[in-house]
Amino acid sequence: MGSERPHIVLIMTDQQRFDTVGAWGYDHMITPHQDRLVREGVSFRQAYCPGATCVASRAATFTGMYPHTTGVYSFDHWGNHRNWVQDLSDNGYYCVNMGKMHFTPEDISGGYHERVIVENPTNKKHANGGADDDWGRYLSFHGLERPNDRQDTDPDWMTKFQGVPWHYEEQYHSDVFIGNSAVSWINNHQGDKPIFLEVGFTGPHEPWDPLPRHLDMYADKELPSRVLREGELEEKPPQHLAHLEAFANAGGEAKIDLRLASEDDIENMRRHYYAKITTVDEMLGKVLDALETRGWLENSIIIFCSDHGELLGDHGLAYKWLMYDPIVHVPMVVRYPQSVDQPREVTDLVSLMDIGPTILQAAGVDVPTYLEGRSLMPYLNGEDIAPRDYVFCEDNYQIMMRSSTHKMVYYIGQEEGEFYDLEADSDELWNKWNDADYADVKGKMLQDLLGWLATSNYYNAGYKRNRARQYAMRWPTEGDKKLHGRMTTQDKQVDYL
Repeated sequence: MGSERPHIVLIMTDQQRFDTVGAWGYDHMITPHQDRLVREGVSFRQAYCPGATCVASRAATFTGMYPHTTGVYSFDHWGNHRNWVQDLSDNGYYCVNMGKMHFTPEDISGGYHERVIVENPTNKKHANGGADDDWGRYLSFHGLERPNDRQDTDPDWMTKFQGVPWHYEEQYHSDVFIGNSAVSWINNHQGDKPIFLEVGFTGPHEPWDPLPRHLDMYADKELPSRVLREGELEEKPPQHLAHLEAFANAGGEAKIDLRLASEDDIENMRRHYYAKITTVDEMLGKVLDALETRGWLENSIIIFCSDHGELLGDHGLAYKWLMYDPIVHVPMVVRYPQSVDQPREVTDLVSLMDIGPTILQAAGVDVPTYLEGRSLMPYLNGEDIAPRDYVFCEDNYQIMMRSSTHKMVYYIGQEEGEFYDLEADSDELWNKWNDADYADVKGKMLQDLLGWLATSNYYNAGYKRNRARQYAMRWPTEGDKKLHGRMTTQDKQVDYL
């Protein structure tokens, strides 16, 4: 990588499936700037997220620890946990966040010297006693209202299935605002330290609101059909039908009921989702151009990824929360100066948990022992590295364990689970949890899961003890009481950790 400490740019989209990068053979996609990264970088074709929702995945990725260590399984408080951005900051990097990080609380520094905060576009619950985020304030400065509660005000909301093209001028779109903010910062920054820049786009998270001209580009595109088998949800754990029911009766703009959708409705929904990725891709291109114009690209490591994927009608469902591959399998590409003339693909299993160790090693910073991923630098340097056997994802009541050939989803406190033979059934249509033919391989994976959890808990015991001491020393603040009103002094360590 050279002797000079590199700039490091992490570009993370939100809710982008793995099969949405044109250069990877998905010809329905219009992603010229992601395609450029593929042509000039290392494509990790089997990358997986550690959480099946935004907060769980991001908390694990940035703290470097799985939910069973931090206690962050869903929309939980995680901004007070140590993260590897702080390690970069402590070791001479100037750290900047433009867009979504999804800290809770949202307005902390988290190791960053500068932040432009943008949460989900429809989010109404903000930090600082209800103060809006930076994008929301930008809208208000121009006399515009943040889109909220359209499920209550739009009588046709349930027939649109989240396909709602952007309705203000382009500059006011959240992802355009994020991209423009990043470009402006790159153009105007005056410091001389190496930089870590995180650009967190909010797209293609629902609602799928692409710029109209990008939606027009998909008007005549032949799109892939969704993956579906009649009656499959009834043959799977009850959480699958519960997922369908929960979002059909949701109280916010995420409300969607795919039981009401025709195949034309599904195709229209998918068209909007793909077009929103193209909106994000255009802003990605502007960020890359700004880095190149500034002269930083030649000494930068660019990591492009997404926090998790999206079902998009597959299995008759939308959004995330479950452990199907369209949710847990994400795009990831790393571009660095030496890869420009030697692009390649890696098909070993990797995880977003590997991003922290990779960045710290590239920056010349010691990697804390409690980080549970492993550096991808051997792949980038062309060195031999033993493939890992499994990747893991945790969210709420479930743990996914996936090898290159099989996937197991273990539901905590429940006898019924999921087991898929990915060689025979890559679409995960047939649950083999109770199939005697798979008893041996499932038993081996259950044993390996126990070993993984035990090992992880052992090596992170020191971190947990330190966290317990920290909270015992300051308990309770008024903020803690408000956020964790259900907690008692006796159970505070369990809830926090």
